[in-house]
Amino acid sequence: MRLFVLFFLCNYLAQIFLIPPTTAGAATIEANSRDESNNIDFPPEIVEESPVLQKWLEEIPNVLEDIKHDPAFRSRVRLGFTIFPSSKDSSGLNLGIEDIFIKRSGFTLSVDYQTAFNGDRNAAGADLHYFLLPLGSYFNFAPLVGYRYIQSNDFFTDGVRLGLRLMLALSRTGGGDISVSQSFVSVGGDREVGITSFSVGYAVAPSLRLSGDIERQNSIEDEDNRFSLGLEWLF
Repeated sequence: MRLFVLFFLCNYLAQIFLIPPTTAGAATIEANSRDESNNIDFPPEIVEESPVLQKWLEEIPNVLEDIKHDPAFRSRVRLGFTIFPSSKDSSGLNLGIEDIFIKRSGFTLSVDYQTAFNGDRNAAGADLHYFLLPLGSYFNFAPLVGYRYIQSNDFFTDGVRLGLRLMLALSRTGGGDISVSQSFVSVGGDREVGITSFSVGYAVAPSLRLSGDIERQNSIEDEDNRFSLGLEWLF
């Protein structure tokens, strides 16, 4: 009788304080089944033809972070026809490369050239922008610094350009955006020029957009303006 009671007591204590071996085994089986469910075998030809699938097989990306830092606007080459109303409505050309991304650091580089066919107006320069919000933001703003040369009739100036640019991306694919900037050339000098510009682009094809921009220059000599219509190639 005593042996029976002792056996019963030992068995009861074992059930309370010891983990049944079947529990650990069940947990191992469950973990293995999860691992097997994540290992999906794709045909080699499908993997070779899909860079996205290759990336996902190597490491599952953080999609939210990718969206956040993937630029909401695109680099582009611009060719436009320009009218200079303040210079006897003379006409000319507007050429430029806009927003060349320096990796995904927030820095972009823009270069442009404007000229009137009669030689009364010329301008050229390069600007470096640093966008303060993630590049994936639909609204962004960037301080800009660069160099610019300006010639209007007998007046000319050149020097460092400082300013601020606002960017509103209407479509993440480059389908449309609006840009506004205010800048100054030769700040503090006797030939200082203030430049206000407004530009808009709208896609008519996956890599082709119509663009328009308005620019106004204020100097001690005169107030000049410019209107441009053109085409932009996205890349």
